[in-house]
Amino acid sequence: MGKSAIIIGATGLVGSELVKQLFSDKEYSSVKIFVRKKLEMEHPKLEQCVVNFEKLEEIKDQIKGDVVFCCMGTTIKVAGSQDAFFKVDHTYPYYFAQLAKANGMDKFLLVSSLGADKNSSNFYLRVKGQIEWDLEKLKFKNLIILRPSMLLGNRKEFRLGELIGKVIMKALAFVFIGKLEKYRAIEAATVAKAMILLSKNELDNVAIFQNDRLLDLGK
Repeated sequence: MGKSAIIIGATGLVGSELVKQLFSDKEYSSVKIFVRKKLEMEHPKLEQCVVNFEKLEEIKDQIKGDVVFCCMGTTIKVAGSQDAFFKVDHTYPYYFAQLAKANGMDKFLLVSSLGADKNSSNFYLRVKGQIEWDLEKLKFKNLIILRPSMLLGNRKEFRLGELIGKVIMKALAFVFIGKLEKYRAIEAATVAKAMILLSKNELDNVAIFQNDRLLDLGK
């Protein structure tokens, strides 16, 4: 019997890549995704759990498996407000993590962000830092935090500012070497590959992987 994966944020840039890669990974025999509405996707490994993230307690008994992969994330523009953003990037992942921990799950992987800091003056980075901090307090046997730089890939929604940033980052990729490599843009598929590799390691306590390490792991 292979490993079972639990995923939240499966429709996002990293999450969708993660699902595809887990389908072809021989060590994972099941992939359960928690989504707001059922996806037009089928695979022998796939199980979809449609959920209202405001009422996670209703499906708490289904949050069982070997590894939780959290790829949830949005922007304030897409969310509509700072409060709505906080719910997606902190409240939902944290509550889900609490339920997973209560069900005996001991490995949790989080896609955070380069520069995450709960004391940052930047709201986005502050929220990312806060979820890291709060997850640490849950005392998972293994909490793995990934801090990628700007993500490259094809998003479903159009983000003009991000598109411009990606073009610039790609054009200047040769600049981001040595100590600057941690700022280099990274493909979502690379982050997903790194997540899967790290999920198979028997690490203890909290392990944080910065962008440069993710680039190496995902080669």
